[in-house]
Amino acid sequence: METEKAKSKVAESKERLFHERKNGWDCLKPENEQVLQEYNRQYKSFLDAAKTEREAVDEIIRQIEPLGYQNLLECKSADKSYFNHYGKSIAIYRDGKNGLESGLNILVAHLDSPRLDLKQYPIYEDTDIVFFKTHYYGGIKKYQWLSRPLAIHGVVILTDGTKKEIVIGEAESDPVFTIADLLIHLSKKAQMGKTVAEFIPGEKLNVIIGARPLGQEKEDQRSKAAILELLNEKFGIKEEDFLSADLEVVPAGKARDVGLDRALIGGYGHDDRVCAYASLRAILDAETLDKPALVLLMDKEEIGSEGATGSNTWFLEMVLGEILAKSGNDQYTKLRRLLTKASCLSADVNAAVHPDWAEVHDKRNAGYLGGGLVISKFTGSGGKGGSNEANAEFVAVLRKIFTDSDIVWHMAELGKIDEGGGGTIAKFMSYYGMNVIDAGVPVLDMHSPFEIVSKIDTWNMYQGFKAFLEKA
Repeated sequence: METEKAKSKVAESKERLFHERKNGWDCLKPENEQVLQEYNRQYKSFLDAAKTEREAVDEIIRQIEPLGYQNLLECKSADKSYFNHYGKSIAIYRDGKNGLESGLNILVAHLDSPRLDLKQYPIYEDTDIVFFKTHYYGGIKKYQWLSRPLAIHGVVILTDGTKKEIVIGEAESDPVFTIADLLIHLSKKAQMGKTVAEFIPGEKLNVIIGARPLGQEKEDQRSKAAILELLNEKFGIKEEDFLSADLEVVPAGKARDVGLDRALIGGYGHDDRVCAYASLRAILDAETLDKPALVLLMDKEEIGSEGATGSNTWFLEMVLGEILAKSGNDQYTKLRRLLTKASCLSADVNAAVHPDWAEVHDKRNAGYLGGGLVISKFTGSGGKGGSNEANAEFVAVLRKIFTDSDIVWHMAELGKIDEGGGGTIAKFMSYYGMNVIDAGVPVLDMHSPFEIVSKIDTWNMYQGFKAFLEKA
C-alpha cells in the first residue's frame, strides 16, 4: 500500500514538474495536415528554383513584388520594401502599427550553401577528357561529391558587360556532369590507407564536362576546343570570359520526399534555405505587426560571413539608414538606439541526432527530427568559442510566445562539447547590442549534397517565426 502511494506521488510529481520533449506529429491538429503539406510543397519548389544565392534573391523578388514590396532605393515610402545587395543578399522590410520607435523584430538567415566553385582558369584537357577545375566552398566532406550527377549554375559577364545566366543539368533533356572516383580495384595504396580527409585532395575535385574531339586533325586539345565551341555557340562564351564568372557546381535534380510515409524532405541546400524560406513566408504571412519586421537573407555565411554580401559588413546599418531616411529621420543616434532595442532570431539549422552516430551527441541537449523548431542558446565550439549566447530574459520571452502559439519546439546544442561545433550569423548581429538567439530546424546529413529535414519541423519553424514577428 505504501509503495502504491509512493508511486502515485512520483507520478504526480513527474506530471507537474518534469519537462518532456514532444514529437511534432503527435501535436499536429487534423485541420492543419493539408496546409502543412502545401507549405512543404511550396518550400520544395523554392529549393529547386534557388540552388544558388543569386537564384534565391531572384526568386524572392519574383514572389514579393506582386504583393506590393518595392525597391527601397526607388520607392517613396519604406512601409513594404526590399533592398537587393549585388544580387546575392536581400533585406525585406514591413512596417508595424507602432513604427520603429517601438522597436524592431529581425529574422536573419543565409542563402549560400556548401558547393564547388569553378576556378578562374577552369577548363583543361587530359587524355582526351575535358574537365572543370573547382575550389570547394564551405565545409564539405569531399568524398560525398564523387560519382553523382552534378549541375552548373551561375553567371558569366562578357567583355561588353552582357550577363549570361547559365543552368545546365537540371532539365530532363540536359546533360549532367560528374567527378569520377577511383575504382576499388586500384584504390588500396592511393586511397584506402588514408584518412577520409586525405584520400580525396581538393585539387582532384575535377568535373568531367566532355570527351569528344573536334575534327580529324592530329592536334593537341581537340576535346577542349570542341567544348569551347559548344559554349561559344550556346552562350557566346570564350575561355577568357571565365575570368569574370560566378559559376557553381551543385547536385543535379529536385528535392524529394523521403520515406514511405513522406515525412521527410531530402535535397540540396536545406542549410540554410529552409530557414530563409520560413523567414520570407513569416514576414509575408504575418497577420498584424505591432513592431516593424525586417528579414535579412545573407550570403557568405558558410565561409565566415566575410565579403561585401556577408553579415560582417555595414549592410544592416545601410538598410535601416535608408528606411529612416525615407521618414526624414536619419540621425545616427536613433539608428544605434533602434539596433540596441531590436530582437533577432538568427535563423539557422542545427544537427539532428543520427542514431548510428549517437556518440557525438549529448542526447539530453540535442536536436531531434520531429521535435519541431529548435532553439540554440549558443553555438561556437569547445568553451563556447566564437559564439553569441542569448540571455535568460530573451529565452523566457520566446518560451511564452511559442507556448501561447502552440509551437512545438525544443532546445539543442551542436554536438558534445569537445566533438566539434560551428558558428552562425548570430554573433555579427549581437555586435549591435540586440537580443539574438539561433532558431531553425534539426538536419540529418548536414552539409552533404542531400540533406534531410522533417516536414513537421519546417512547419513549426514557419509558425514560430511568424509568431515571433507578431508578438515579440
